[in-house]
Amino acid sequence: MANLNSKQKAAQVVIALGSDVAAGVYKHMGEDDIEKITYEIARQDSVSPDEAADVLDEFYQLCIAQKVYLEGGVLYAKSVLEKAFGAQQGSILLEKVTKTLKTKAFEFIRKADYKNLMNMIVGEHPQTIALILSYARADQASAIISELPKTIRVEVVERIARMDRTSPEIIKQVENILEKKFESVVSVDLLEVGGINYIAEIMNSVDRATEKYIFDELSKTDAKLADDIRKRMFVFEDIISLDGMSIQRFLREVETKEMAIALKGSNENVMRVIFENMSQRMRETVESEMDYLHNIRMRDVDEAQQKVVSIIRRLEEEGEIVISKGGKDDMIV
Repeated sequence: MANLNSKQKAAQVVIALGSDVAAGVYKHMGEDDIEKITYEIARQDSVSPDEAADVLDEFYQLCIAQKVYLEGGVLYAKSVLEKAFGAQQGSILLEKVTKTLKTKAFEFIRKADYKNLMNMIVGEHPQTIALILSYARADQASAIISELPKTIRVEVVERIARMDRTSPEIIKQVENILEKKFESVVSVDLLEVGGINYIAEIMNSVDRATEKYIFDELSKTDAKLADDIRKRMFVFEDIISLDGMSIQRFLREVETKEMAIALKGSNENVMRVIFENMSQRMRETVESEMDYLHNIRMRDVDEAQQKVVSIIRRLEEEGEIVISKGGKDDMIV
């Protein structure tokens, strides 16, 4: 199953459903998704029975995870899934489901040009701006934050970082405030919005001058929050955005056992890119280490990945590698 990506797995599920059921499923899918799945079905090579069974088992587990999440919320789902599948697999399933089912209001915001969105929110209270940007795409939010007046820029960033959940009443209030500017009204349950991970994604896309200003100012009022955001700005999965030379450079700083643990919880794309930039000997050593790793805690994986990320950020600060900032950096070749 490790050789199949998410679209290939989806194709396997549709194949297993049979043509009649699959046709019914297609009626509930968007054209873009139908095209992608159909393409994968058409090009799908033979898959072993064991591999197909693993895909269906994963799909079944996700269905269970979705059901308990919708019925009982995050804490209930966490408890049920950990009891059913173990702490590590339960956490992985819950993360996948919450990302997929995370309901978002203001869908139309993410389809708007950032300049139009900027005009819509200008003059609003920083908390209102922060809430709206929590529903925007990261590239929209980063562009808007870069153009906000300096008097409120840091405050908006801080408010987004501190967001966790917003009640339907607050969402309704914001919608009422903006009803003359937006035509959609969305009724929602408790929504997960903003937060440190989201503001880190935004900060990854702003230009470096804005990044420096925000962190300089935020460090004066809340150094810990600034540090927490910095730690999440380049995440382990972002390694795929690095060029080969940068990957080869940081690999020289990482212990093979640390890398084996970090890769144990990574996705296929990250694993492929890292292995492609390793020497044959190092790859064999890491793969051997991974084969002997069993029942690794997610906490250990997170710590190992964070150590790798810390090395990458240190090398960037020392000017030895370059982390792309949303295409905003000028490169001289």
